[in-house]
Amino acid sequence: MNIAAEPLRTVDLAPTDALLREDVNMLGALVGEILAEQRGPEFLVEVESLRRAAIRRREAQAPVAELAAALAGIELDQASDLVRAFATYFQAVNLAERVHRIRRRRDYERQGAGAQPGGLRDVIGALVEQGVGADELAALLPRLRIEPVFTAHPTEAVRRVLLKKEREIVRGLVADIDRSRTPAERRADRERIRQTLSTSWQTAEAPPAKPSVADEFSHVGYYLSDVLYRVLPVFYEVFEEALREHCVDAPALPDVLGFGSWVGGDMDGNPNVGADTIAATLAGQRKLVLAAYQRDLVALGEVLSQSLTRVGVSEALLARIDAYRKLLPEAAEKLRPRHADMPYRNLLSLMWGRLTATTDEMPGGYADAAEFCADLTLIEDSLRAHRGARAGGFAVQRLRRRAACFGFHLASLDLRQDSASHDAALAAVFDDARWSQRSVDERAARLHRLLDGSEPAAVPDHAAARATLDVFRTVATARQRYGARAFGPYIISMSRSAADALAVLALARIAGCMDADNRVPLDVAPLFETVDDLDAAADTLHALFADPIYRAHLAARGDRQVVMLGYSDSAKDGGIVASRWALQQTQVALTALAQESGVRIAFFHGRGGSISRGGGKTERAVIAAPRGSVDGFLRVTEQGEVIHRKYGIRALALRNLEQTTGAVLRATLRPRPPEPREVPWRGIATELARDARAHYRALVHEDPDFPAYFRAATPIDVIERLRIGSRPSKRAGSGDVGSLRAIPWVFAWSQNRSGLTAWYGVGTALELALQRHGREALAEMARDWPFFDTLIDDVEMVLAKSDPGIFERYSLLASRLLASQPSPVDLHARFHPGIAAEFERTRTAVLAIKGSDELLAGDLRLRQSIRLRNPYVDPISLLQVELLARWRAADRPDGALQQALIATVNGIAAGIQNTG
Repeated sequence: MNIAAEPLRTVDLAPTDALLREDVNMLGALVGEILAEQRGPEFLVEVESLRRAAIRRREAQAPVAELAAALAGIELDQASDLVRAFATYFQAVNLAERVHRIRRRRDYERQGAGAQPGGLRDVIGALVEQGVGADELAALLPRLRIEPVFTAHPTEAVRRVLLKKEREIVRGLVADIDRSRTPAERRADRERIRQTLSTSWQTAEAPPAKPSVADEFSHVGYYLSDVLYRVLPVFYEVFEEALREHCVDAPALPDVLGFGSWVGGDMDGNPNVGADTIAATLAGQRKLVLAAYQRDLVALGEVLSQSLTRVGVSEALLARIDAYRKLLPEAAEKLRPRHADMPYRNLLSLMWGRLTATTDEMPGGYADAAEFCADLTLIEDSLRAHRGARAGGFAVQRLRRRAACFGFHLASLDLRQDSASHDAALAAVFDDARWSQRSVDERAARLHRLLDGSEPAAVPDHAAARATLDVFRTVATARQRYGARAFGPYIISMSRSAADALAVLALARIAGCMDADNRVPLDVAPLFETVDDLDAAADTLHALFADPIYRAHLAARGDRQVVMLGYSDSAKDGGIVASRWALQQTQVALTALAQESGVRIAFFHGRGGSISRGGGKTERAVIAAPRGSVDGFLRVTEQGEVIHRKYGIRALALRNLEQTTGAVLRATLRPRPPEPREVPWRGIATELARDARAHYRALVHEDPDFPAYFRAATPIDVIERLRIGSRPSKRAGSGDVGSLRAIPWVFAWSQNRSGLTAWYGVGTALELALQRHGREALAEMARDWPFFDTLIDDVEMVLAKSDPGIFERYSLLASRLLASQPSPVDLHARFHPGIAAEFERTRTAVLAIKGSDELLAGDLRLRQSIRLRNPYVDPISLLQVELLARWRAADRPDGALQQALIATVNGIAAGIQNTG
C-alpha cells in the first residue's frame, strides 16, 4: 500500500517534477511497508483511514471536528506510533524534495540551459552585462566576506544519529537521481533505504538526557568539519570558473569565506557556558580540523607518488624534508625505505607528524596554520615547476584552500553576554552596588579613568566578577595558543548605551586581555534587540564614535565596527512589521553615520529560522537591504532546522553559499538605483509599523490575561521540557511573555498552527493603509520595492501554512482549563474571536495587494509542498490537542504521556518546517 499516492494526485506537478513524484511514491510505499512490518497491517489501515479523513477535511471542506472525533480517546501507545508514522513520512518527503533540488541543478548544467539563476555564473554574467569590469571586481574582492555563524539555538528536536541516517537515505536517492542505475542496483538502493527507515523507526527521536554544550558542539561540528570542509574548495573553483568565463582579465580570488560559531561562547542566559566551555570548544575545534587535515595528507600521499628517477622536485622541498627529519626524528624513523625516492610522499608523512605534535602540544608541532599552508604552497610550487600542476597540484590546492579558511581553529568562536552581567561584574570591581543605576555619563567617566590608567582597578575575589573576568583571561590565553582568528566579535546583548561597549574594554583590561600594543584584541559588537533599541542605535553609535578611548580602540581594529541586529526579540517586542521597519531604518541611519565618521560598519544579522525571527531566503533579504548597507560583507546566524536544511547535503550547501555570495555581489556592485517613489513609500511603511505595533502590543504585552491564554492555547509547557538545548527557555524574570526567549515563543505559535507571531497586527495595519492610500499604492510598493515585496511574500507564506480551524481546537483548551479556577474566565471566548478576525483581515489585505484570489498563487511548488504534508500534519496536531488536555488534567506528569506529546512536537515541526 502506497500511503503517498493520493495526496500527490491532488495537485498536478510540472513535467520536470516527475522524478520527484517517483521518489516520493517510492519512499511512501517503503514507509507503508515498514509500518505494516513494525506495527502490523491493522495499524497501517488505521493510518490510511486517518490520512483519507484528513484529505476529505481539506478537499471537501469537512468539519475539523470529524477528524478530531476519530482521534478522541485514542490509546497512548497507539497515539505515539501514529505520530511516528506520519513523521516518518515527512522525513521521506523532505529528503526527496532536497534531492530534487540537486536534480534541478544538474539539469541546468547538463542541458545547456544556461547558468542556474542565483548561482555565481549567472550573477557574474549579469553584472558584466551591466558594465561591471575586471577592475571593479578586483577592487571589491579584497573586502568581500561571507560569514555564516552557527548557533546552538534549539529549533530542531532531532538527534544527531537520526540526521546521519537521513544522509544514508540521501545517498540512496542521489545514486539513482537520473535513473541510470540497473534494476539490480536499484533494488539494492531500495533495501538500504528500507533498512535506514526501519532503524530510524526503532530509534527514539529525543535523547534521554538534555544535551550538554559538548553535545551541541558535536552537532555543529559535524556540519563544519564534514560538509563545509568538503564543499569549500569546490565553492572557490566555481567562483574562479565564473570569473574566468566572463572576465578576460579575471582577478585573483582571495579568501572570501569564513565560518563562525556560538557554541561554547554564547553566555547570554546560559549558566552552562563560560570560561571552561570556551577553552574546551576551541580545543575541540582544533582537534577536529587537524584530524581532517591528516586525513587529507594521507589521501594526498596516494596521489603524489612521483619518483626522483622520473621527475625533478624543487631544492627548497628537499631541504624542507631534511629539516623535518631533524625536527621530527621519530616521524622520520617511520618513513618507509621503499618510498625513499618519493619526496612528496615523504614530506607529507613528516607534515602528518607535525600535525600530530601540534594536536598533542609536543615539540616539533606547527606554530600556526600559516606554517602548514607554507608547506602546502611549497609542494604546489614544486609541482608547477616540474610539470606536476595536473599531476596532483589540483588536490594540493584544495587542501591549501581549506587550511587558509579553517586554519587551526575551524570556526571563529563568538562570545556573547548580556550587558547586565557586565554591570554586575563592574559593581563588584568598583564595590558600588548602585553601579547599574548610575547615569550613562557617570559610568562612562569612571570607565574612562580605569581605561586610561588614572584609576587603578582592583581584582576582587567576588563570584559576580570572577566568572566574567575568567572569560577574558581565557581569551588572552587562547589567542596565544590558537591565534587571533580563533575569536569572532564579543557581542553585548541588550546594548543601550556607549557605556555598555566601554564596559567590555574595561573588563578585558582588568583581566589582562591585551595584545602586544596594549589594546583589547576583540571586536566589540553591540546587539540591538528591541524596536526601541534599534531606533536609538544611531545615537548610541554616534556617542561611541565620539568617545576618544573607544575611537582609539576602533583605529586599532581597522576602523571597522561590527553591529549585530536582533530580528527575534524585536519581532517579539513589536511584531513583524515594526521589527522589519526598525531594522531597515537602523541600517539606513548607521550606513549614513559610517560615511560621516569614516568607520566601516559591518552588519551582523541575527536571523532565526521562522519568518517572524528574520528567516526566509537570505538571497532576497540581501537584495532588499538598504543601498550601501551590504558593502561586500554578510555575517548572518544559522540555527536549528535552518542549518540542516541549508548545509545537511553537500550539493545544497554549495548552492546556498553560491546564492548568498551572488546576492552580496549584486547588492554591492549594482545596488538598486535611487528610487524617488521611496519617499512616500517610507512614509507609508512608518504608518504600517506604527499601527501594526500598537495592535500587536495591545494583545501580547498590554493585556494582563494574555500570558495565561498563551500558556493554555499553545504547547509551551511541553516545549519548555524539550531536551534540545543546553540553554534555559526563559531569561530571569516574572515568567510573562517578556521573559520568554524568542525561540520557544515562536515555536509555540507554530505548533498550534496559528503562526500568530508572523501576522498579528499586519492585517489591521494593511487595512488602514488600504483605506488611506488605496490598493494601487500598496500594490505598487509590493511590485517595485524589494523591502515591502519581501515582507508581503513572507507573511503570505505563513498564512498559507497556518490553519485557523486547527488553531481553534488549541484555543478551546483555554476555556477548558480555566473553568476550574476560582474566578473562571473563558479565555477562548475572550481572545479567539479577535485573533481569528485579525487572521482574516491579514489574508484579505495580502490577497488584495497581490491581486490574487488564492494564497501562493504565484508559487505552485510551495503550494504543492504544503498540500502534500497537510494530511499528515493535521492528525498530529489534533492528537497534540487531545494529549495536551489529558496531560494537563493529570498535572503534567513525566512519563509516557509527556513523551507522546514530545513526539507530536517533533512531528509537527518536521511537517511545517520554518518552526523557530
